[in-house]
Amino acid sequence: VLLVLALFSFLQRDNNQLNSVLIDKNFPEFTLTQLEDEDIILSRSDISHFPAIVNVWATWCYACRLEHAMLNELATEGIIIVGLNYKDDRNLANDWLNQRGNPYLFSIFDSNGSLGFDLGVYGAPETYLVDRKGVIRHKRVGIVDEHIWLNEFQELYLSLKGQNE
Repeated sequence: VLLVLALFSFLQRDNNQLNSVLIDKNFPEFTLTQLEDEDIILSRSDISHFPAIVNVWATWCYACRLEHAMLNELATEGIIIVGLNYKDDRNLANDWLNQRGNPYLFSIFDSNGSLGFDLGVYGAPETYLVDRKGVIRHKRVGIVDEHIWLNEFQELYLSLKGQNE
């Protein structure tokens, strides 16, 4: 019971207590394959030409299922979302996207969690806002729903997109 209460207390904390030390720092360097095509090698430069939402997700993550519809909606509105498939199975992840829709411009396949470790990922889902220079501007631990998008991400994303035009 104490463990459950402690976990519940942790989940109810203000997200600001979990802010990354990487805010206003460069997105970590990495060399990983694309989830959708293991022959395509991705690096930091692939997410450094436009403002993007980088969403850490996995098939084993129940909360990722809850936020996925919102990500699909954002993608249809033209929001650029890059997936970071975290400690997952490539085939299961591709099947998952085929069944639920794929909101991602592409997904980085982080099978052993190395990029997640460099980002300080607590688990999935986590969402980062990265500007066109590859600098992390915001981080959210937990589900991005309509309320979170409107109150934490939208204005900053749109201002970063406006700087790009």
